[in-house]
Amino acid sequence: MAATAASGLQMATARPCISSSRRMVKAGAAILGANSKGASWAKLASGSHISYIQPFKRTLMSSSVKLNKVVTKAMSESNESKPVSGLPIDLRGKRAFIAGVADDNGYGWAIAKSLAAAGAEILVGTWVPALNIFETSLRRGKFDESRVLPDGSLMEITKVYPLDAVFDNLEDVPEDVKANKRYAGSSKWTVQEVAESVKQDYGSIDILVHSLANGPEVTKPLLETSRKGYLAAISASSYSYVSLLKHFLPLMNPGRPSFFCGSSISLTYIASERIIPGYGGGMSSAKAALESDTRASVLAFEAGRKNRIRVNTISAGPLRSRAAKAIGFIDTMIEYSLANAPLQKELSADEVGNAAAFLASPLASAVTGTVMYVDNGLNVMGVGVDSPIFKDLNIPTDKHQG
Repeated sequence: MAATAASGLQMATARPCISSSRRMVKAGAAILGANSKGASWAKLASGSHISYIQPFKRTLMSSSVKLNKVVTKAMSESNESKPVSGLPIDLRGKRAFIAGVADDNGYGWAIAKSLAAAGAEILVGTWVPALNIFETSLRRGKFDESRVLPDGSLMEITKVYPLDAVFDNLEDVPEDVKANKRYAGSSKWTVQEVAESVKQDYGSIDILVHSLANGPEVTKPLLETSRKGYLAAISASSYSYVSLLKHFLPLMNPGRPSFFCGSSISLTYIASERIIPGYGGGMSSAKAALESDTRASVLAFEAGRKNRIRVNTISAGPLRSRAAKAIGFIDTMIEYSLANAPLQKELSADEVGNAAAFLASPLASAVTGTVMYVDNGLNVMGVGVDSPIFKDLNIPTDKHQG
């Protein structure tokens, strides 16, 4: 169990930007620097579906942009009795279920690592057709480099469950899917069945993460998207979160007031509220629905009142994942972000993972119903400053690049 490897997470910044941050660092927060080449876990985990469309990472090994990233520092168990400097994230004794981990280069994987570094036990749900190759790669050590935590230990995944979040229960599964050879050998993979299996195996969880989506017609403009394709995107990318929360809510430990409240986290994208040409097939609508269920506080209200569970979503910037190739213009989006975001640096997976660790921790015990932007500030921009229209303006650039 990952809890034996770390007693908590300590947040630190590589280069504090304001004086108050410097004072905090002097008070005891560790300072760790990292650049893009040295970050072994700047990879992203794809969602569980082949056409998983989520903000993506680009590996710019030749780029002149240098990263001064937020990193996480695990504290070894030998230090458990010592006073903790800084502000720790301690998830020891907590159990997390992350839906949508199918490899080691997507968001789900990055979030799992941050939660594990903070001491949480990790359970994952993997899309059924990808289950065999994922478990084989994990068993043969192909992910070992990506499993390394900040304290040098390896992230342990306690159990991998087959999961297809498009189906709530076995009665919903069409016969052609049941007969599909990609599902052969797997059982109990609908949302209801997985929740029941987790309850039988472990009794309860504390953290639920929804890191999956699918848009079978994502490359089509919305006006060319079929009803079937549109509804498939909504089902896999939005309602799947409602279903997961519905079935896992009875398993989630409510915690105590002013301390730890159970946490549920999903992942969204700025296309939910801004026009991103090319992000089609109903995916922008699906992300808007996902955010509405969170930001309009419907899920936050119901889950909070019923079981004291917090519900938040992370809107991450453009990053590359293996499945991001489905939309075909990820490189362009990353270049646009680097040119126009307030923070001119490449967004890394661990920054999204760290945000999730914060939202899952007691430090965010009063935070629910929110959309947290982890995108270098791109969401606040009203225009693209790289436009030729602004060529004569003295627009500041990051003087630390190069």
